[in-house]
Amino acid sequence: MDEREEDRRGAVARPDTEDGIAGGGPTDAMDEATARHELSRLAEVLARAEAAYYQADDPIMADADYDALKRRNAEIEARFPHLKRADSPSDRVGARPAAGFAKIVHARPMLSLANAFDEDDLADFDAGIRRFLGLGEADPLAYTSEPKIDGLSLSIRYEDGKLCHAATRGDGTEGEDVTANVLTLACIPRHLPGAPGVLEVRGEVFMRHDDFAALNERQKAAGQKVFANPRNAAAGSLRQLDPAVTAERPLSFFAYGWGELSEPLGRTQTEALARLSALGFPVNPLTRRCSSVAELLDHYREIERARADLGYDIDGVVYKVDDLALQARLGARSTTPRWAIAHKFPAETAWTELLGIDIQVGRTGALSPVARLRPVTVGGVVVSSATLHNEDYIAGRDAGGAPIRGGRDIRIGDRVKVYRAGDVIPKIADVDLTRRPAGAAPFRFPDRCPVCGAPAVREEGDAVRRCSGGMSCDAQMLERLRHFVSRPAFDIEGLGARQIEALFADGWIREPADIFRLKERYGTGPRQLRHREGWGARSAEKLFAAIEARRRIPLARLIFALGIRHVGESAARLLARHYRSFEALAAAMTEAVDPESPAFETLLSIDGIGETMARALVRTFAPGPERQMIDRLVAELEEIEPPEDRSAASPLAGKTLVFTGTLARMTRAEAKARAEALGARVAGSVSARTDILVAGPGAGSKARKAAELGVDVIDEDAWLAMIGGG
Repeated sequence: MDEREEDRRGAVARPDTEDGIAGGGPTDAMDEATARHELSRLAEVLARAEAAYYQADDPIMADADYDALKRRNAEIEARFPHLKRADSPSDRVGARPAAGFAKIVHARPMLSLANAFDEDDLADFDAGIRRFLGLGEADPLAYTSEPKIDGLSLSIRYEDGKLCHAATRGDGTEGEDVTANVLTLACIPRHLPGAPGVLEVRGEVFMRHDDFAALNERQKAAGQKVFANPRNAAAGSLRQLDPAVTAERPLSFFAYGWGELSEPLGRTQTEALARLSALGFPVNPLTRRCSSVAELLDHYREIERARADLGYDIDGVVYKVDDLALQARLGARSTTPRWAIAHKFPAETAWTELLGIDIQVGRTGALSPVARLRPVTVGGVVVSSATLHNEDYIAGRDAGGAPIRGGRDIRIGDRVKVYRAGDVIPKIADVDLTRRPAGAAPFRFPDRCPVCGAPAVREEGDAVRRCSGGMSCDAQMLERLRHFVSRPAFDIEGLGARQIEALFADGWIREPADIFRLKERYGTGPRQLRHREGWGARSAEKLFAAIEARRRIPLARLIFALGIRHVGESAARLLARHYRSFEALAAAMTEAVDPESPAFETLLSIDGIGETMARALVRTFAPGPERQMIDRLVAELEEIEPPEDRSAASPLAGKTLVFTGTLARMTRAEAKARAEALGARVAGSVSARTDILVAGPGAGSKARKAAELGVDVIDEDAWLAMIGGG
């Protein structure tokens, strides 16, 4: 199991992306509009951050920044699950492998870790595991606890005791082949006598502080680049195209887990780590088995006190359920195991001057205020901008009108407290009224779009003011195009945000379909792409080829690329799996314009699609300029690929299940996880679309409705037989 959760990705803070910047008031005082506002911004900045961290090895964020941003995203999604986006950071692990390396598909995914930031989070983690497993508070449950190393994740595969290949994590599914580099490392054995026939060892490559200092001295003496921190140095050293360079770098390794195995390493995490140590792998000596949450916290504090003297960087402590049979029962969410969590160390703050407030317009028209700050260093990173969230946050109130910061508003010229644990663009946590300049006036939030001049409307119940200009607003269209070419969407090599901005400014691209007409319009003739500044014949032809390759696109990517409000990567995948083709989706959305129609009921029956998202989909596909723009795009595409059905052999693949009553041999959460892993959809209510109702003792109205609709009703024994046992 991989330990590197997505921290310090190195995204450069940009206040001009999606509509809204995370980091406002508490989520319990948040309305849906504010939630959408924050989730949208978080998705885009995190995607850039992950690419910078995993591919460029050049992070400019401290651990706490990314951790708190991810946490903020998760908190909002937990409160508003129907608003979860397709490009949600919750559904991503790492970033795609960089060019220049061959790729290796991991036999088992290298997952991320969820985070805990305080004792309450840890208690919730323990309680959630007990609920999932049906354990009481007094039932014994042991964990392992170990320092979380700040390095680069690595998976090393051995067959018949011989090192076959090694790969970085990449996006969790596919990583970079760094076998030649790993073979140069003395800390990693090449041969494992007595090892299982197949053994994938996973761990962290890192650089010790003294080795890092010595390396930078050598780099400086040779007139070469010095590294910002040991993590950068370790990642850059392992990911050298020339293994001879890696061989000269002082890299270390700690094993903490495994991937594919031909036979178990032990019955517990503790036993398995001891076996890895016996095989010759370094295992962190501070790893400890703990029998309670109190013991976990004691170990956390012990490691935190020793942190400065360890000689290598850590950013928290990792806890794992010790019993491997329980780990198998708990399984994983889309990107994180249920049986492990990273308890992170706290973040930092700093005070500085607020120089101004800029208003940015996002893809859906939301006006987002961004603070311009006198540059200040927070947690080792220079900060010059911060989120101000929305007009209520500036005024000192939350979405419900209750005071925040004691009701203190924020004014230009104020001395403000910047908190980097919340966002890529940090938030302003407080203001010092004793330092407020005389004559500082309350900030007046604009009621017109600063880009197109259209009225900026704040609908009832919405915390965000939005430009009403729609497709006539250049800011919105530019952001939509940026979203369209983003990594989770069309991901056209050579056509990123910077190129889109330049081509949009000159009118060469105004909507997505124009991208596919670029060669026709600007490949020949008086105005050609190759004649533009920064372009040449070769780069232009490479872009045209990359665009042509994207005329074939998976359905889920197309849905996400349309930039429909509330529809993120997860929702796009749900829609793609359900409708299977763009034509079926478009026809269903057209029919669903009537909220009483069977098509609308079917849309709502998809687990994970709520009414807010459903209405946004229907509006997008309704006749009008936006639908015309979509149709022009689809006309340029050659093939829209249906989603792969990896569970085709499962008897549950494609079926819709509902669970009701009490299950005796597994919890409801466990049953749902097993069903979804076998390709089923799990719904919360019975409808004509339900295929199977699994009914335990105490089943009531759902069982009656299933009988009325002729739905197949089975008991728990039949359910267990269907999935191949308990």
